[in-house]
Amino acid sequence: MKKVKNLLQKVGFNTFLLGLILAIFLAWLFPKLGSSEGPIHWKPWINGGIALVFFLYGVKLNPRQLKEGLSNWKLHLTIQLFTFIVFPFLVLLIFMWLPWVDQDFELGISYLAALPSTVSASVVMVNIAGGNVPAAIFNASISGLLGVVITPAWMGILAENLGQGEVDFWPTFVDLTIKVILPVFAGVLLHGKLFPLIRSHLKRLKYLDQAIIMMIVFTAFSDSFYQKIFQPYSWLSLLKIAFLMLILFLMVLLSIELVSRFLGFSIKDRITALFCGSKKSLVHGVVIGKVMFPDPAVLGLVLLPVMLYHFQQLLIGSSLAEWFGRKNFQ
Repeated sequence: MKKVKNLLQKVGFNTFLLGLILAIFLAWLFPKLGSSEGPIHWKPWINGGIALVFFLYGVKLNPRQLKEGLSNWKLHLTIQLFTFIVFPFLVLLIFMWLPWVDQDFELGISYLAALPSTVSASVVMVNIAGGNVPAAIFNASISGLLGVVITPAWMGILAENLGQGEVDFWPTFVDLTIKVILPVFAGVLLHGKLFPLIRSHLKRLKYLDQAIIMMIVFTAFSDSFYQKIFQPYSWLSLLKIAFLMLILFLMVLLSIELVSRFLGFSIKDRITALFCGSKKSLVHGVVIGKVMFPDPAVLGLVLLPVMLYHFQQLLIGSSLAEWFGRKNFQ
């Protein structure tokens, strides 16, 4: 348990996730403070914060490493297909098989399915488990870039099929281009000049990213609580959603393992596929969601399944990484 605790600390459980829980608690305690009708104008701070998060993300990307990582194309294709194609189809199957899923949460679960893979947690867990770390870095980085385009495109399809209204792709894409894509590419272009300057400060910069994400979560849930969005739902309905996220995570893990064995991947590549293909990025979910769902109250409802999945992927994933690490695969 001590090793699992240390691993959870490495992926940010004790700082970031506890901070998110605190942000939600404060939003419940002081809903008007973070709401759009409150005394503080949060929007310009949030927009600037989103651009800063993705600019730093671009600065940390190494173009040379991305180019070199293209050689293991079969592994990369498998991970990206699971992230953006298989995962959404599994969610659609769950909606068909489990009619008891509350329709109000279907939009959030669909949004979860369309998100890219997480970066830091995937790389840390692949490293602990003894997997292919360079391939993990490549896939986590590429997934985040692809998600800026694929996530809103998927949501335009899924939201309409679920009868949850429309997510207009082009206005969303233009907004994401300004707030996300341009800052990322600006960061990539300046990688050579800026990365040596921030290399020694990466651990501290992580807290800046996390503070911005917590601010977005606080304001989203503040509006949800202020408008009493969660009032109709019992604790039992929330536990059902948490259980559903567990089922989904285990389904994805099993599917990736079966496909990886069928394709004849080495144990290191199987580990990489398992961790990178099953993860979903809470960071991208929060910042892209802020653009796609401008109503903060709706955003709070949408983010709930994403956060529940994120908690479980860290807890189960860290235990699984520790198990692989003890096996010491060669």
